[in-house]
Parts: sequence; structure tokens; C-alpha cells
Amino acid sequence: MFKAADLPEIVPIFPLPGALLLPRARLPLHIFEPRYLAMLDDALKTRERMIAMIQPAVHGHGGEDALHQIGCAGRITQFSETEDGRYMITLTGISRFRVEQELSGFQPYRRCQVRWEDFARDLGSTEKDPAFERPGFLQLLKRFFDSRELSTDWETLEEADDELLINSLSMMLDFQPEDKQALLEAPSLGTRRETLVTLMEFALRGGTQEDLIQ
Repeated sequence: MFKAADLPEIVPIFPLPGALLLPRARLPLHIFEPRYLAMLDDALKTRERMIAMIQPAVHGHGGEDALHQIGCAGRITQFSETEDGRYMITLTGISRFRVEQELSGFQPYRRCQVRWEDFARDLGSTEKDPAFERPGFLQLLKRFFDSRELSTDWETLEEADDELLINSLSMMLDFQPEDKQALLEAPSLGTRRETLVTLMEFALRGGTQEDLIQ
């Protein structure tokens, strides 16, 4: 388990729209672009083996390269190399961070100086959601899955602990990048669950992203 003092001030950034990583959750990634292969090689040489996931800021004021200010860093916990030089890796979420500034340099990938102190809870134990009403949530989830013609192992979902269930759904369900960012920035597991419920209910009513923002 990482301590606050172990977290680096500078992290390599992987801006990937719609890809959400949350603390203690696992995100599989397929790495094949040369700049990200270089990023992975460099990350594997460090003690932390850390890569930071972040959403591009679609409506930001920094042009097409703008980033959201909050992302989540993960440690490379699994990786394998294919015969043609690509990587299949798994990131395990460590902590969210706030971007202070993007750094220039000779690396082909982007790096940012970040702050971690706003997210001390991420380094703690598994988070609970005391107000979670699982039966009603699972009913809503079943309606959502039926509307998207999705299938799942419902027995596994029913047995999963609160954090694993809510965070896994937040990462896997096909929401817009701005919705994913709202799930990432939720200050607590309960708030993330409420946001997830809102997004599913809104999708079932046939709303659009523009309506939700308004």
C-alpha cells in the first residue's frame, strides 16, 4: 500500500477519453502507440511503476490539448508483451490527483506536476456506503442493462462489496467522457453511487448529454 510520501510529484499522463480509473480498481489497457510504449518502458524503470489516467477536457479553454484538472494514477501490476511489440497491461488505481502544471521535455509523452493532498482518503482502506440500498439499485441496473441489451453475472454483482460494485460499474458502463469525469470527481463512494444512479435513470428516460449538462 502506498503512503502519501511515496507518491511522486511528476507523473506520466495518459489522456484517454472515456477510460476511467478509480482507487483500488483495476483497468486493463492495450498499449501500442510508440509514445505510450516509450511511456510504459520508462514507467517500468521507476520504483512506483505509475501511469496517470486523465480525461481530455472537451470544453476546456486550453485548446484541443486541454486536460481536466483531476485524474487518477495507477501502478502497473500486470503486463505482457506480444510478439509484435505491443503490451497488455493492468493498472491498479492508487490515488486521484490534481494537476498543477504540465511540463515540457524531450519525452514523446506528456507529464504533469501534480498534488495528491486533496485525496488522502484514496490511500486508505476500502470505502463503505452506509446509505446504499442494494435491492433498488440492482433493479435499476437490470432495467439499464435490459435497455442496452447487456448481460452480466448477477450473482457476482449481488455478492460484491459496495466499493467494488459501484466503482466497477462506474468504470465499465458506456457513459460520455464528461459523465466519467463526474464519477471520478465524486467526493465519496455515496456521491459516486448517486451520480451513477442519476446517469442510469437519465439514460432510461432517453435524455441527451446536452440535456444532462443543462
